[in-house]
Parts: sequence; structure tokens; C-alpha cells
Amino acid sequence: MNIGLEHYLIVGAILFSLGLFAVVTRKNAILVLMGLELILNSANINFIAFAKYGGMNIEGHVAAIFVIILAAAEAAVALAIVLNIYRNFKHVNVDEVAKLKD
Repeated sequence: MNIGLEHYLIVGAILFSLGLFAVVTRKNAILVLMGLELILNSANINFIAFAKYGGMNIEGHVAAIFVIILAAAEAAVALAIVLNIYRNFKHVNVDEVAKLKD
């Protein structure tokens, strides 16, 4: 059995839908961030799959590395925000931090 492009795309779609489900349904900020990481990983799978099967020689790998760098920066900034929310409100529920706008 050969693994083709459609197998990678199916795995990417499953990861994307799980990440989207986690972002939409969770109230805890850490779990929302984990959902965002799943979405970014599904994008990486698609970039690498299209680089291998679609003729995007090095561009797919460069895009995947850029997404990994973006995910690391996003995690650092988001965790700093979550720590600040916890310090001020003693919880990390994203629904209950409307006072943060003030």
C-alpha cells in the first residue's frame, strides 16, 4: 500500500477539525492554545505533503519552518498573556476576562 497525497490531506483535515473543535468549545485558555497548535500542525502537514507531491520543492519546507517559528512565538506571547490573566483574575477562563478591556 502506497501512502499518497490524499492520506496526508486526510490526516491534516482531521487535525484541523480537532483543533477547530478545541478552539470553539473550550473555555480554558491553555486548551484554546493547544487547539491553535493543532491547527498550525495541520497546516505544516499540508505544506510538507504538497512539497513532496505537488512540485513545491523547497517552498513547502520553508513555509513549514516559518509556521514552526510562528507557533513558538505565539506560544511564548500567549503564555505570557495567560500568566497575566491568572495573576489578575485567579483563573484562565477566556469567557470571564471581559474586564481586561478596561
